[in-house]
Amino acid sequence: MSIVQDIRTAFSRRDNALNQLILLNVLVFAGLIVLRAILTISSASGYYPPVMRQFELSSDLGVLLRHPWTVLTYAFTHEGFFHILFNMLNLYWFGQLVREYLGDRRLVSIYILGALAGATVFLLSYNLVPAFQPAVGSPMIGASAAVTAIIVAGATLLPDYTFMLILIGPVKIKWIAAVVVLISLAGVNGGNPGGEIAHLGGALLGFVFIKQLQAGRDLGRPVQAVGNWFSNLTNRRPAMRVSSTTRRPEPVAATSVSGSKKSAVPGQPLQDEIDNILDKISRSGYESLSKEEKQKLFRASQQ
Repeated sequence: MSIVQDIRTAFSRRDNALNQLILLNVLVFAGLIVLRAILTISSASGYYPPVMRQFELSSDLGVLLRHPWTVLTYAFTHEGFFHILFNMLNLYWFGQLVREYLGDRRLVSIYILGALAGATVFLLSYNLVPAFQPAVGSPMIGASAAVTAIIVAGATLLPDYTFMLILIGPVKIKWIAAVVVLISLAGVNGGNPGGEIAHLGGALLGFVFIKQLQAGRDLGRPVQAVGNWFSNLTNRRPAMRVSSTTRRPEPVAATSVSGSKKSAVPGQPLQDEIDNILDKISRSGYESLSKEEKQKLFRASQQ
């Protein structure tokens, strides 16, 4: 089927992290809808709650010990249409911004770490805060904590970046992030206190992630390492036979005739590249830069 092939193509691309996150959420949402419809038609709707327990995060530590994977699966699980719609819209808008400046891997890192931070705060609040303890056992689903981490990360990275909002006009994203946090704080007094507190955990993670990154520390390296391990595991190729052990002389690094500076740090852009990018900004403005040029400029600012 063409749909299946399109899905396989989307997940096979390495530069498609944002679309893959959105697609994974949509696939889980659609799968649960189809499953629930089948169970209802076959008069077996009683099997649906046990299925959901494999995805939702329970605030009961005993249940969590039997379903440890739910500290992540809850962040890809939705049941309400508007719940997933608003989460995916925010993920798309702010995810594009974060991906453009920090790349695919850090976008995924913020999403995963935001989900884990939200789960941690959710569990701690229900098991340690006396006001919430009577509701221990309440489950949580939704990508809101992970998406909030991306929203706050974007606002921390580029606080004065402006979005055009319908009926409102241009708004700096730092104010959008502030409203999101305030709504979550207000929601603690509502009917879903654990979920709103989880949003705050994600928000804190997004802020700390960017601040640490600007200080030269990438909190997403463990997530990236796990991702690389799984990628190597699934794409492992058979070892190639070496027919000759003769070592070839290593090439001598050429010296630049013009005397241009080279980067002493692997992965950092050359000085000539930065100069060309700065010249392009002076001629055409910052928005004329490509995604790669913006990422090079950001990496250079961390030196």
